[in-house]
Amino acid sequence: MDKKFILITGASGGIGYELAHLFAKDRHNLLLVARNEQKLTELANTLASTYSIEAKVLPKDLTNPQAPQEIFDYCQSEGMTIDGLVNNAGFGNFGLFAETDLVKEMEMVQVNITALTYLTKLFLPKMVERKSGKIMNVASTAAFQPGPYLANYSATKAYVLSLTEAIANEVKGTGVSVSALCPGPTETGFQSAANMDNSKNFEAGKVMDVKSVAKAGYNGLMNGKTTIIPGKMNFIMATSVRFGPRKLIPSIVRKMVEPKS
Repeated sequence: MDKKFILITGASGGIGYELAHLFAKDRHNLLLVARNEQKLTELANTLASTYSIEAKVLPKDLTNPQAPQEIFDYCQSEGMTIDGLVNNAGFGNFGLFAETDLVKEMEMVQVNITALTYLTKLFLPKMVERKSGKIMNVASTAAFQPGPYLANYSATKAYVLSLTEAIANEVKGTGVSVSALCPGPTETGFQSAANMDNSKNFEAGKVMDVKSVAKAGYNGLMNGKTTIIPGKMNFIMATSVRFGPRKLIPSIVRKMVEPKS
């Protein structure tokens, strides 16, 4: 009989790392995926010894187009039932779109959109067939409006949110739930990787701690909530844009995220 596992991409740090602890605490076996094998192995050993669960490690780079199929094939060969999929891997790139690096922008599309879609497409049908399963796709509050200085990132997260909400409706009543976690600025190291340390968006007082974001996401997922926005101010900012003139929204967002003078 296949053993049930939760698959988490981008598990070596940030939100994925904290979610791994929350799942393990509730006695879920884990398949941890990221590029850094050493960090994954350290996390897997900690979780296995602390919570008496099985934690497997699969180092994969999701900028590689073959990686999603390789992850799926590994699960099949190991006789693993993926009862939960957390598409957490993703990254941003801060700067004017005309000036940012082409390769990095296309890798962002590959990870944030293509790999996420591919993994969801591979694992969802079996969940529906079993009438059991949960998927969490990590989007962002950036999904709710166009984002100057984060043009491609905001666009990828808008795709993730739209895809998630549509699939959640399609699987209603099947025993499967699909959720989008939409955090605002979070202390994860994301801003350094995206070259956003000088952005107004990451000023003191605007950033949530990663444990709170992961906890909100975990609780929302377990309760079958479709769209999860941690933090009251993030919720207000994300949902209020629908009331403003669309042509003004990019200008407002630009003032919120542009580099500090």
